[in-house]
Amino acid sequence: MDTSVLPIIILFPLILGTILVRWLKQFSRGATALGAIGVSLTSFILLLTQAESVFNDIPILQSWSWLPQMGIDFSFRLDALSLIFALLITGIGTLIYIYAYYYLNPKNSLSKLYALLMLFMAAMLGISLSNNLMILLVFWELTSISSFLLVGYWSNYEAAQRGSRMALTITGMGGLAMLGGFVLLGQITGTYQIDQITAMAPAIQQHALFVPALLLILLGAFTKSAQFPFHFWLPNAMAAPTPVSAYLHSATMVKAGIFLLARLLPIFVGSVLYHNLVTTVGLLTLCMAAFFAIFKEDLKGLLAYSTISHLGLIVCLLGIGSPLAVAAAIFHIINHATFKAALFMIAGIVDHETGTRDLRKLSGIWQLLPFTATLAMITSAAMAGVPLTNGFLSKEMFFTELLASLSGGFMVFAAIVATCAGLFAVAYSTRLVHGVFFDGDVGHKVPKKNAHEPPIGMRSPVILLAGLCILVGILPALLVQNIVNTGTRASTQLAGFEGVHLAIWHGFNLPLLMSLIALAGGVIFYFALAKGGRIRDIDLDTSLGKLQGRLIFDAFLKQLLTVSRKIKQKTETGSLQNYLLWIAVFTLVLVATPFINQGLSTGTRELSHAPVIAIVLWLILFSACWMMLWFHHERIKAVLISGVVGLIVTLIFVILSAPDLALTQITVDVVTTVLLLMSLSLLPQLTPYESSRTRRWRDAIIAIGGGLGIGWISWLMLTRDHDSISWFFVQQALPLGGGSNVVNVILVDFRGFDTFGEIAVLGIAAIGALCLMDGMRAHGTTITQGLTYRFNPSPLMFRMTASWILPLALVVSLYIFFRGHNYPGGGFIAGLITAIALVIQYIALGQDQAEQMLKARSGRLYEIWIGLGLMIAGLTGIAAWLWGRPFLTSAHIYVETGLFGKMHLASAAAFDLGVYATVVGATLLLISVLGDSRHSGMSGPLPRE
Repeated sequence: MDTSVLPIIILFPLILGTILVRWLKQFSRGATALGAIGVSLTSFILLLTQAESVFNDIPILQSWSWLPQMGIDFSFRLDALSLIFALLITGIGTLIYIYAYYYLNPKNSLSKLYALLMLFMAAMLGISLSNNLMILLVFWELTSISSFLLVGYWSNYEAAQRGSRMALTITGMGGLAMLGGFVLLGQITGTYQIDQITAMAPAIQQHALFVPALLLILLGAFTKSAQFPFHFWLPNAMAAPTPVSAYLHSATMVKAGIFLLARLLPIFVGSVLYHNLVTTVGLLTLCMAAFFAIFKEDLKGLLAYSTISHLGLIVCLLGIGSPLAVAAAIFHIINHATFKAALFMIAGIVDHETGTRDLRKLSGIWQLLPFTATLAMITSAAMAGVPLTNGFLSKEMFFTELLASLSGGFMVFAAIVATCAGLFAVAYSTRLVHGVFFDGDVGHKVPKKNAHEPPIGMRSPVILLAGLCILVGILPALLVQNIVNTGTRASTQLAGFEGVHLAIWHGFNLPLLMSLIALAGGVIFYFALAKGGRIRDIDLDTSLGKLQGRLIFDAFLKQLLTVSRKIKQKTETGSLQNYLLWIAVFTLVLVATPFINQGLSTGTRELSHAPVIAIVLWLILFSACWMMLWFHHERIKAVLISGVVGLIVTLIFVILSAPDLALTQITVDVVTTVLLLMSLSLLPQLTPYESSRTRRWRDAIIAIGGGLGIGWISWLMLTRDHDSISWFFVQQALPLGGGSNVVNVILVDFRGFDTFGEIAVLGIAAIGALCLMDGMRAHGTTITQGLTYRFNPSPLMFRMTASWILPLALVVSLYIFFRGHNYPGGGFIAGLITAIALVIQYIALGQDQAEQMLKARSGRLYEIWIGLGLMIAGLTGIAAWLWGRPFLTSAHIYVETGLFGKMHLASAAAFDLGVYATVVGATLLLISVLGDSRHSGMSGPLPRE
């Protein structure tokens, strides 16, 4: 069996889907829709091909090593639980794509909506299939980002923007808390592999870190699944297009927290804190949201609160944690996805055809939309738990498990709350049907008087889902019993669980009595409220006043912003000295604290005499540093003195037999000196004296204290024997990295990930400088106010010399590059040498002529070099995965070429090429930006202001 299908299922919508729908938009809306539907349907079919194995309790595993030392691998698992969720995600998603084609106005971008939905689908599939907590977290945050974009799809609507920000803030804070819980869980178990963690359940609960880990993970789950008191973000996300709401509420985002609880259930079951907390929160959410739903005037608002209520029901069942309760939870997850997706699409149809979702304007439209009204009655009956629908069966299981698993006064309380919630569910379901389709005259307040049934294509997804509500309600054992039972075994990891028997009739019992009370009471309660229109006179938002979650959230953000501004005003004074003071003091305190009361003194290591050359270099270095201190107000002198310091450090590296470091130091010094001179030319030559005598003494004490502290720590280390790890790199550089230059092998192989991060930062810094300098004007060009920094043509002799230097320097850089894996050199040094040679061309020929020669107008070529370098380096790392090796693992072979003999080829050379391209591009982009009058706004002398 090809288990590589698991990542393909995720990558298909993530990469192919998002690209395909954006490409197809140039043809037609229909082609775009077919592309999106095809991608989603393909993922659904790929999942079905694995169903036979999975539903026979044979999970499918696939893993690629990424950061094994940290316990982070690209690990995926498809068992019955993840398959149920993945089928809902792709199946409901396919129906949503069909529906969205008809729903969305041609003036709105269908390809944008599809691309965002594809991104969201991939993120949810990633959560469902991940077998590593950290990989799951990545997809978890991707759902927050993609939902933020989806909710804010209509960017010109303030409500959409506010709702998207609220959703991102709440779920993002929960995700951050969950990250802490995952880290603690990793510390407890020593792994982030979910299947390994769930196998350690008894030991985990005995650990001291279990309670904080549990609370942090529950915080993430509750915020994502809109549980009390974090429920308020979900109704405020109703400004999203209806297809988005239908998808988020039925099968995707709000079910992510539910899935997390079900996936990690084995490590939680048995914890009294878990059972009490989760069951209570679920019950409160179930009843509270059901009551609020009754009085919502917006049709989507009513459905949003009903979603919160049903999520509370599922959370309560998972809080109980017994196998039968978990089975009921999984069954209700499936049922809720079917009727809730259908109801949201019905709400969209009503809005699309009548022009409103306001229940105060909707009444008696059954004659206008009879077919839609019939579908609404079927799906609302399922939501209310009416017999012969799927919702009735899972609600009966919920009541049964409450009575069977709880005891004492809490059982009585839970039964009363659950019955009231069922009663409220019937009430708001009745209002949805009666208030929209039957109450009052035939659409006398409807904006669109010519409302009619939508196209069959728009109704077809609803017809399919409504049919499932009836079929599952009548034939549960045939259609879903095996699915529910295998999903329960996958969640609880109880292989001996015989399963639950799903049937329409279980005889007269207390759960049936609770259902009958809820059905009759809900209808009576609604019509009692609706009599005389009293239900529309009740405004819960006004009654709650400042206790509304949205208002509390807004007040919290306002207070946070106020405090932040006050701190900013106190700390951001505009004085560089103050910033450096706080940084230095904080660093000194942070470093010194661990050494307090340690009684550390000089070690016992035998000391050696310093050679004369070391003393000479030390004296020169001391003198240069003292001169820097003395002349630091004169910017040009300070730059030149810093160059002297760099040169001395280079000589020290040479003496200490570190040629790679020496080459790097000298080339970096040359480039940074040029950049500093160009940057400082934008400023006056003299730095103003800001310090008073008192402040100078204060700064001197801090500087001397810091210097003595660093010197003392160095002394403590140098006078003690220690075990070096250099022997490992010396021994393993050639056999593992394929090179005898240990420094280069470390950079491109052993610590290649660090190097990749460093060149990424370098590229970001260069592009950041480009953005910062855009539109900037440098005023004044006299010797006291700033120098003309734009390169002008140099004398003829220098230009002629420079024309010879460039090809020679390129040959040298090529030589340095290819020898770097075995001798001093490498991509970084070669890149700097190339950059220096090109800088000389800028100086010799002038900015315009140099860029014309290099065809690098506006620095666009250098941006391409940066992107190309990062892409080459990244693809080199990814290539290691194809052979099942960790990211950036190097490979090397010897190839017999005949003419040139045996040639040694290493994959690290390709990574080094990426480093080379990034260094050249970033350096030259900085040079180009600083020397370009279009960014500075000056091409010659400017008048003073």
